[in-house]
Amino acid sequence: MTASTSTVLTARALLLDMDGTLVNSDAVVERVWRRWADRHGLDGDEVMKVVHGRQGYASMAVLLPSRPMEQNYADNARMLAEETADTDGVVAIKGAAEFLASLRGLGVPHAIVTSADVALCAARMAAAGLSLPELRITAESVGASKPDPEGFLKGAAELGVAPEDCVVFEDSGVGISAGRSAGMRVVGVGPRAGFHRPDVVVRDLRGVRVDVVDGEVRVRVG
Repeated sequence: MTASTSTVLTARALLLDMDGTLVNSDAVVERVWRRWADRHGLDGDEVMKVVHGRQGYASMAVLLPSRPMEQNYADNARMLAEETADTDGVVAIKGAAEFLASLRGLGVPHAIVTSADVALCAARMAAAGLSLPELRITAESVGASKPDPEGFLKGAAELGVAPEDCVVFEDSGVGISAGRSAGMRVVGVGPRAGFHRPDVVVRDLRGVRVDVVDGEVRVRVG
């Protein structure tokens, strides 16, 4: 379903990916991961098809399947530090600031669910001029990367809301898959999302309106 006609999803809580959904960090991701691809003799274009939405070690496991996971974890720590130090070109997705402000103003339960760690999440949100929600489910919070649904299920549990009463906002294929696997409805944000069949797609967050009616959260897309 696309956002060419208005769609309304009802919920009790919203779970928000960060990169590609609230923050456009593509410039940094391209720089860091293409350098990594060069170091390992891999095709940069093929690497970029894999890395969006996953934790770094999980991307490395896909791209270098014979490499021991211990090396992936160590490499991932270096990559996270590199990404955290590089915020050049990190900007807010259009409509993100207003969207987050509306959730705070209406008292809508919500959380970030990101594959970034705490430091990277804070750095990118700050670089984009966005306020962090009170609840953040980061890489440290989970034992498995998206597309595993653990992060979204943990976010729902910490908000005290059943998975089926949550709406996820995501841009990547693995993130959309994670939301679906968690039993949640998914709003796809941006150009990547439409290829992965979320419940509804929006170009950016300017196309989303949230209201609360009789305690029910209503997400209008389109």
